[in-house]
Formats: sequence, structure tokens, C-alpha cells
Amino acid sequence: MKLITNLIVAVALMASGAASAELLLGKDYTLVKPPQPTDSKKIEVLEFFFYGCSHCFNLEPKLNAWEKTKPSDVELVLVPTVFRDSWEPMARTYYALDSMGQVQKLHDALFKTWNLENTPLLDEAAIRNFASARGVDGAKFSAAYNSFSVQSRVTRSKQMIRSYGVEGTPTMIVDGKYKISGLQPDDSIRVLKELIVMARKDHK
Repeated sequence: MKLITNLIVAVALMASGAASAELLLGKDYTLVKPPQPTDSKKIEVLEFFFYGCSHCFNLEPKLNAWEKTKPSDVELVLVPTVFRDSWEPMARTYYALDSMGQVQKLHDALFKTWNLENTPLLDEAAIRNFASARGVDGAKFSAAYNSFSVQSRVTRSKQMIRSYGVEGTPTMIVDGKYKISGLQPDDSIRVLKELIVMARKDHK
């Protein structure tokens, strides 16, 4: 009899755990209206971020850890966000470094410079000096920073902000339809994992 009772309790605990893990629309996530097409055959995860955003800085190590173990059918795409003119240099910086294959080299350093050292990088000259001091060719960086392709990507970023209804950073979009924003880092990753499962079912 005691064994049966213990089994009942265990099942109840498992059920309550499963129930607590269920995501709540409007609390854990919202819907992108209308859903947006993705650029990937995989489940696309977009992160809209800004280097000067402390919440993005706090999420970054959690997101990095998740990315290292993310499922093979998931693709993470970073989107530098431009809510005002003063943010555009950082968007240009991200895309310039990306075109040079140097994002990984300076990504963390850019976050730390803004959020730990309280040193805003607001113009090309300051950013070029920052990059040069860390081993990036300054002339090549400036050429990329001012290139047509980088300008096009910045323009596309601004369009995506409107299309996805992004109102703050960080914001993550899963598969063009599910939006995560305003959560603590651990909760953001928890919800991200659950939404990927939902998106995978949608694909099937």
C-alpha cells in the first residue's frame, strides 16, 4: 500500500512539474502578428540586441552557453538594433566585423567596453581605434563600415524591427512567429527552448 501511495505522489509531482513548465502566452512569450517568413530552412532564432544594453549584456553568457549546445536544426542570427541615430554606429560595427570574419574576436569586448568600462563608442573614429587596438586592420574596418553592403544590412535591420514589432532589447524571435522579451536571462533561455519545441512541431 505504501508503494502505491509513493507512486501516486511521484506521478502527481511529475504532473505538477510538467504543468509548471507550460508556457503562458502573454506572459512567457507573445505572437508576432503577422508571422514573418524566415531566411532559413532551420528553426530560426533572431536576437535583437544593442551593445550598450545592460540586459543584453546579462543575457549574453547564457545565450552563448545555449548556442554551444543548440540543436542542429536551429540557427541563431544576431540583429543589431537601431532605435535611434546614436545606435547606428554599433549596428554598422557588427555588420562590418561580420563581413570581415571578426565578430567573434570583438563581440564580448564590445559588450564589456559599454557595460563594464562605461565607454560608449559613438563614432567611426573611436570604433576604428578600438578595433585597431585589438588586432583588426583599421583601414579594412573603415572600408567595410562605410560599404554599401553594410549600409544595406543596417537598413534591413531597421525594417525587421518594424516587421517584428520589436520595442526593446534584448528581444528574441523564434521561427518568425514567437517573441520573447522582458524576461530574466534564465527564463529567456528556458522559454526559448520550449518555443523551439513548439516550432519543431509546427514544421512537422
